[in-house]
Amino acid sequence: MIEKDLVGLKNKVAELIIVRASGHATDSQREYPQWELTNLELRRCMEEGVGGVILFGGTTIELEHRTNLIQQWSNKPLLFCADVEEGIGQRFSGGTTLLPPMSVGQIYKNNPDDAIELAENYGRCIGRQAKICGLNWVLAPVCDINNNINNPVINVRAWGEDSLSVSVLAKAFQRGISSQKVLTCAKHFPGHGNTSVDSHLQLPIIDSELSLLKEFELIPFKDLIDEGVDSVMTGHLLLTNIDAYNPATLSFSLTTELLRNQLGFKGLVVTDALSMKAITKNYGIEKASIMAFAAGADLILMPSDVEKAIDAICQALISEKIPIQRLQESLERRTNALAKIGAKEFTDKKQQLIRSQLDLSVIEEKEDRRLVNELVKQSLVIRNPGPVEKVEEGVNLIRIDSIMPNSLLGNKSPSLFLPENFGYKTTIVHYFGISPWRNNSDEPLDLDRFQKGPIFLQIFMRGNPFKGTRDNQEPWVKAIQQLQKAQLLAGLVVYGNPYLWQKIIEVLHSSIPSAYTPGQIYEAQTKAISTLFGNNNSLISIKDNFFQAFTD
Repeated sequence: MIEKDLVGLKNKVAELIIVRASGHATDSQREYPQWELTNLELRRCMEEGVGGVILFGGTTIELEHRTNLIQQWSNKPLLFCADVEEGIGQRFSGGTTLLPPMSVGQIYKNNPDDAIELAENYGRCIGRQAKICGLNWVLAPVCDINNNINNPVINVRAWGEDSLSVSVLAKAFQRGISSQKVLTCAKHFPGHGNTSVDSHLQLPIIDSELSLLKEFELIPFKDLIDEGVDSVMTGHLLLTNIDAYNPATLSFSLTTELLRNQLGFKGLVVTDALSMKAITKNYGIEKASIMAFAAGADLILMPSDVEKAIDAICQALISEKIPIQRLQESLERRTNALAKIGAKEFTDKKQQLIRSQLDLSVIEEKEDRRLVNELVKQSLVIRNPGPVEKVEEGVNLIRIDSIMPNSLLGNKSPSLFLPENFGYKTTIVHYFGISPWRNNSDEPLDLDRFQKGPIFLQIFMRGNPFKGTRDNQEPWVKAIQQLQKAQLLAGLVVYGNPYLWQKIIEVLHSSIPSAYTPGQIYEAQTKAISTLFGNNNSLISIKDNFFQAFTD
C-alpha cells in the first residue's frame, strides 16, 4: 500500500540518500564547499531521516568526533562511508596511506602468494582504522580492470590489467576488510577500466557486447559477489550494446537484469555520485534520482539537491510509476547490511553506534608500517641503480600533478631535500605553473627556463579524477630523449603511472640511473632516491639549516 503520510514516506525515502560532508568540524574548513553540506544543512538532513554520509578531509581524531556528532543528530543508525581505496590516510591525516592497489598487482606478476597476503593485509589495515574512526562502510575494492593505458581516472587504482589478478586480489582485500566488520563495495559496475574518458567530466561510451563483458570485465564483480561483497557501486558508463540510451547507473537492464538477476547480487546497490558531470550534463537531479531508483539502485549517492531528489522519488512512488515494494526492498537491504556489522535500531537520539574501544592515538600500528614498507620494497623497479653523480650545480626537476600545498610534497618531502645533498637544486613544474614546454616537437623542454647543469628528473603522474586527458599531452618521452642528446639527464624516477614508465624505458639509455615505483608517498620517494644515490648515509641527513623552526 502507498504511504498515505507524505512526511512518513519522505522519511523512509531519505534513508536511501547518502550526502557528502566534511570531516572537519567547522563550515569554514570545508575543502569542497560546492559539494559538502554546511553543519546546519547536514543536521537538518539527519533530522529529516537521511540515512548516510560520505566524508572527506580532516584528521582521524576529527573524523571520530564528527561521526559521533552526526550520529547524535539522527534517530536511526547511519551509514558512514569514504573513498579510502588506498588507506584511511588517503583522505584523513593521521591514518595510514598505502601504495595504490596497482602496486600489489605489480607484485602479483612475480610473487602471487606474497601479493595475495599483502592484499588481505591491505584490507585489514583499512578496515581496522576505518572502524576506529567511526566509518562502517568503505567504498572499495575497485573491481575495474585497467585494460586501457589511456584511462585517465582508474589507472593505478585498479589491482591489475587482467581479470585473474584483479579478481584474486580484490577477493583477498574483501576478506581482510570484512574481518573487521566493515562493509565493502565493489565498483564501478560493470567496469570502468576500458575507457579513455573520466566520468567526473563526461559520460564514457563503451561498445562491448554482453558476451565479452562476461568473459572479462564482469569476472571480478561476479567473484566478489560470490565472496559476499556487501554493496556494488554502479558506474556512469553508457554500454550501447546493452542499453543504448541510459548509463549503467540509470539502466534497469544493467542494474536489475544483469547485476541482480543474472549475477545474483542480493546486497546493496549504490550509485556513483549523481553530482558527477556524466549525469549532471545530461539529466536533472529529479530525473536522475527517479531513474536510478527505478533501475534498481538502493542508495542514491551525493544528489546535488537532497530535497529535490527525495521529493522526486516520493512522487514516483505516490503515482505508482515505481512500485512501493521497491522502497521496502531497499530499506530491508539497508537494515540487513547495518545488522551485519552490529549496528542496532534505536530511538533515543543520544544513543550512538557501538564503537571500537581502541585508543585513537595508536590508530596506526607497527603492522601497518610493515605493510607500507613491504609494498614499497616489493613494487620498486630499479633499471639502473646508479649511483647518480654528485655535482656542484644541478637541477632537481620535479613534475607534480597539482599545485602546492601538496600531500606528497611538503617541507619534509624526500624528493625535495634528498637530491639537494648532492647538488641538485629543486625546480617544480605543474599544470597551473609556468610551462616548461616550448613549441618544438623534437626538443619540447625549454631548458632556458632552468638553471644550468645536469638534471635529476622526478615525474609524479597517476590517474586522478577531473584531469581528463591533459597528462597525455605532456611530451615527457621526447623530453627525455632531448635531455639524453644534450647529455643532461643525471637520473630519473617515475612515481605512479606504469604506462608512462613503459614508454620511457623504450628510449631511456641503460646507463641512466632510473627507477619506477607505483607509490608517491614519502616512503616510496625515500626508497627510490636513496637507491639511486647509493644509499649514502649523508643522503638521509637533513642539513642543519634546511628547516628552521617556526617562531613569531
